[in-house]
Amino acid sequence: MTQVFNFSAGPAMISKPVLEKAQSELLNWLGQGTSVMEVSHRGKLFMEMITECDKDLRQLFNVPDNYKILFLQGGARGQFAAVPMNLIGAKGKALYLNSGHWSGMAAKEARNFCELDEISIVDKDENGVISVNRTDFSDIAEQYDYVHYCTNETITGVQIKEIPKVGNAVLVADMSSDIMSKPVDISKFGLIYAGAQKNLGPAGITLVIVREDLIGHACQATPSIWNYETQANSDSMINTPPTFAWYLCALVFKQMLAEGGLEIYAKRNEKKAALLYSYLEQSQFYRNYIAVANRSVMNVTFSTDNDELNAKFVAEAAEAGLQALKGHKVLGGMRASIYNAMPIEGVEALIAFMKKFEAENA
Repeated sequence: MTQVFNFSAGPAMISKPVLEKAQSELLNWLGQGTSVMEVSHRGKLFMEMITECDKDLRQLFNVPDNYKILFLQGGARGQFAAVPMNLIGAKGKALYLNSGHWSGMAAKEARNFCELDEISIVDKDENGVISVNRTDFSDIAEQYDYVHYCTNETITGVQIKEIPKVGNAVLVADMSSDIMSKPVDISKFGLIYAGAQKNLGPAGITLVIVREDLIGHACQATPSIWNYETQANSDSMINTPPTFAWYLCALVFKQMLAEGGLEIYAKRNEKKAALLYSYLEQSQFYRNYIAVANRSVMNVTFSTDNDELNAKFVAEAAEAGLQALKGHKVLGGMRASIYNAMPIEGVEALIAFMKKFEAENA
């Protein structure tokens, strides 16, 4: 069988050692003779596992002591609603920075729960190249209860690598597609959230890291499942959590620590992205439409500028074991998602295929 590399934007690859560990424990977790999916989520062993998971994540991501870590359900879309329900306060208004599809969707959902201003922070030049035009909002941010942005737009492949300046305002980040791909100064954020299915584990569980002083101010109509205070007081378990997804995230954190932590992963990710972008830059056949300063390290988008050739590329790549390279329906073209679990061999195999396809179709 041809070796398969999965370039899906999510659910995405999970590293082989993690999957092998889960496989070995699937029928007999910790000598219990049952799967982790079958034990009580309030039992001693599961509670010990989630306590260790919290500890490992704090060490790995350098989460300060005055932040709560929650593992919730509903994906990032759930947090599109939960954030305004929990954080809108005396000022009565939020600021949303729009850099693409997902930040725009977050603003659209938040309008159901609060008043907000929305500012586009990207430009497209005459050649179709997209760039981020502004990251300093310190002159206006403090009139809002919080400022929200998406660190990495998976559809276009735009990444905001500079943390926006917001003065003393609360900064909220949707980090779903680049969380834990590199070290981050958590203290600059009031709240970070991320769907797990890119870098953390499988779909079905969502990470929320929230500063403690922001907890306990939810509006009265907030459902208990979206109330950060209720969830924090219940160990993220006011209902039965997705236990297997939580367990897999815990295995991912263990694996990342064993491999040297986020500094190591950041170097790997930069190397993978640089390799692929370097090839795209010298090719006359493929185009990437993101300004160099804003090119995503996680999601590399490209196109032949011909829909028929794009479709042929995706089909032939899949036959060669390079899966899920079709771009999002909003944008088209191709997209290679090269999250933490993608080995550099996958990127090398993709480039080799791209060269072959270019030679045969240029």
